[in-house]
Amino acid sequence: MHNAARHCDHRKNPMDWDNLRYFLELARAGTLVGAARRLTVDHTTVARRLQALEKQLGQALFAREAGGHRLTEAGRLLLPQVEAMEAAFLAVQSSTSSDQQRLQGLVRIGTTEGFGNLVLAPQLARFAIAHPGLVIDLLALPRLVHLSRREADIVISLERPARGAVLVVKLTDYVLQLYGAQSYLAQHPPITQTDDLRGHSFISYVDDLLFSKELQILDELHRPAHFALRSTSILAQYEAARAGAGLAVLPAFVAAQDASLQPVLPGVARFTRTFWMSMPVDNKHVARMQATWAFLRETVQAHQMLLLPP
Repeated sequence: MHNAARHCDHRKNPMDWDNLRYFLELARAGTLVGAARRLTVDHTTVARRLQALEKQLGQALFAREAGGHRLTEAGRLLLPQVEAMEAAFLAVQSSTSSDQQRLQGLVRIGTTEGFGNLVLAPQLARFAIAHPGLVIDLLALPRLVHLSRREADIVISLERPARGAVLVVKLTDYVLQLYGAQSYLAQHPPITQTDDLRGHSFISYVDDLLFSKELQILDELHRPAHFALRSTSILAQYEAARAGAGLAVLPAFVAAQDASLQPVLPGVARFTRTFWMSMPVDNKHVARMQATWAFLRETVQAHQMLLLPP
């Protein structure tokens, strides 16, 4: 046998589908730890399964490197055949099982902190209850979550991915607004124009730790002379604004429902940004990824008044 593809067809030496499934997840994750998370097993189990498959084939399927596992030529030849087997298996499974039964395994979603915690988390909890075979990892972080490093299966970001074999859609626009606590505004002169912002205290991000240029919003309005508090966390900024420490640009989905906060310069200090949703192209045929992707789009559509208030 000269390659992995021919080995996969050898009737006298049938492949163990479980071993092939471990191979597939390692190819997608790039690391033993990443594959183990997807499969909800220990990383030593992934290594053992891979070793058994390579021994059966008589070829190395991955080159071990400092950053993880990279497919060899034999591994690249085998990958599309295993993906086809997975697609066929899922098709059979979907025709014989209910949606709740067929959605199995881990889905890891990376997104921004505020959107993840306040908009997605309650809805994903419902989704998880409806599909008990799924494990949802929600990475709601004040930093970029990278598809290219296989940190997540689906990423919702402020910037559109520029390259790679990635499926991308515009998920939604959302509104941000300058807010101040009523207690803070009551102690200061009225703000009726941008010049009135001089002398005020502000709450914002830490400049050198800003993870997206799309968050450099305050500069479009006013360059503050004084910051009361800066934080990498939008939720920390929200709490500081509620406490009356100063003015802050906050997403409407974070602040608009809080009666203690009041919009400042509405119409002038109002900004729009976009969330983009992306996943590796090789995920789009996986049932649990398809279902989660569709659910996220439905969730956002159902919350347009929260994200884009009039």
